[in-house]
Amino acid sequence: MSDKHLGRGDTAVITGAASGFGLELARLAAQRGMNVVMADVQADALERAQGELASLGAALLPVRLDVSRAAEVEAMASATVERFGVPHLVFNNAGVGAGGLIWEHSVADWEWVIGVNVMGVAHGVRVFTPLMLEAARHDAGYEGHIVNTASMAGLVNPPNMGAYNVSKHAVVSLSETLYQDLSLVSDQVHAHVLCPFFVPTGIHKSERNRPGTLRDAAAKPTRSQLIAQAMSDKAVTSGRVTAAMVAAKVIDAVCGDAFYIYSHPKALSSVQTRLEDVMQQRNPSDPLKDTPDVRRQLRDALRSL
Repeated sequence: MSDKHLGRGDTAVITGAASGFGLELARLAAQRGMNVVMADVQADALERAQGELASLGAALLPVRLDVSRAAEVEAMASATVERFGVPHLVFNNAGVGAGGLIWEHSVADWEWVIGVNVMGVAHGVRVFTPLMLEAARHDAGYEGHIVNTASMAGLVNPPNMGAYNVSKHAVVSLSETLYQDLSLVSDQVHAHVLCPFFVPTGIHKSERNRPGTLRDAAAKPTRSQLIAQAMSDKAVTSGRVTAAMVAAKVIDAVCGDAFYIYSHPKALSSVQTRLEDVMQQRNPSDPLKDTPDVRRQLRDALRSL
């Protein structure tokens, strides 16, 4: 796909568009003269982002929605087609973080994390892919790209991050399957998966957007969950790779038709180790072996419970 296909008059649909990777990609799309559908669950942040992009002269469609709700994603798709037509880029990016020992996740924790991180992506794929395939059938010049945000936690399994790991492995699997399925039916619609490592995006503060129906007001975070939150705060906020840098990598990958998108390619050594464990039938290696101080601190903290 050449740059001219991501330019003026084309349309990008972006979830989680009011912060992090979503906002940075929205900025890049606006700079290219694209129409931008900005979807986010946080109304005030969405309003601020809309004001910024409007000042760039972008044609915008802001949508306040919860991606875990099928009907809301379907309504966004209908509004997008009515306003701009079928999009050329869909960035299923909205996500939330949750940590702690895997057996300490409540039912509400699982429903929240899986609902946003997995079903949010599934709804985006389910709703937009048929529209893009239909556009391709009627226009030989149309090209569409679907980018799903997973994580390096979708390729390895760090401890004390159970529900998050599970959700991101699901997104990687969903995206790889989408890639294979699309290759059977079209040469014009493509899939990609973004697997970032620790990048300052605000995901460590995602608890602020948890619906009240999935929050147990009487339950206090467990010690392992508090430890996970503290470690996530430190790791995310200290990241040197910025969300803007990652958004630029997304654009490059789409234009170059690259499936896997990494923020920290050096972290792939842990993925290789995990795959070698699988192939050689070894017990799982320690994903924190390259950061022994972190491993020791986590182990000591959890064993003191």
